[in-house]
Amino acid sequence: MSGHSKWNNIQHRKGAQDKKRAKLFTKFGRELTIAAKEGGGDPNFNPRLRLAIEKAKAGNMPKDILERAIKKGSGELEGVDFTEMRYEGYGPAGTAFIVEAVTDNKNRTASEVRSVFTRKGGNLGADGAVSWMFKKKGIITVKSEGIDADEFMMAALEAGAEDVEEDDDYFEVTTEYTEFQTVLENLKNAGYQYEEAEISMIPENKVEITDLETAKKVMALYDALEDLDDSQNIYSNFDIPDEILEQLD
Repeated sequence: MSGHSKWNNIQHRKGAQDKKRAKLFTKFGRELTIAAKEGGGDPNFNPRLRLAIEKAKAGNMPKDILERAIKKGSGELEGVDFTEMRYEGYGPAGTAFIVEAVTDNKNRTASEVRSVFTRKGGNLGADGAVSWMFKKKGIITVKSEGIDADEFMMAALEAGAEDVEEDDDYFEVTTEYTEFQTVLENLKNAGYQYEEAEISMIPENKVEITDLETAKKVMALYDALEDLDDSQNIYSNFDIPDEILEQLD
């Protein structure tokens, strides 16, 4: 799974911008509501909700807003009926994009996603158009400072991990998505605190972007999709070298 950290860096950079906006809390809230709707409002019996709560707390989401989002999902409070949707398409230079959205209006969201692809040099495809290029995996990142690499790798594999990579200041643990929660809980029980933990769509092959102009076009599409009100997660298979990313910054 080498290279996922670079993709994470792109998401983290975008995440830093999100924190300046209310959209981050909106994303947390929708994930909490969907998770509670799917598996109930008790995090002890709902691993997805438990992880959503941890992320919301780490993002400093106010407790009352967090609890309201859960109650809307569990039916204790009246709320908007959200639905999870996925859209797939192609961007500049043959790059593949997957957009995960949470919406209360499928027609509106589909229209907005299609419009962004068209305006930014891509095209929206049918279901399954690009998802075959990706594998669904669990990704857990742990800060490596003060941790013995050999001991951690052994602990992660014993916890059920599929692979472990060390990249810069982090260990990146890859799991089968069906084993994600088990591995995460096992690592926590072994005394390791995670920095990031998520189910992600990992590209099997990447499209290397070698020039600045193409990188600008690809990132313009990524940013526009990310900025849509209903977008929850964006995945792509582009690979932009660090030296070009720095010019984009």
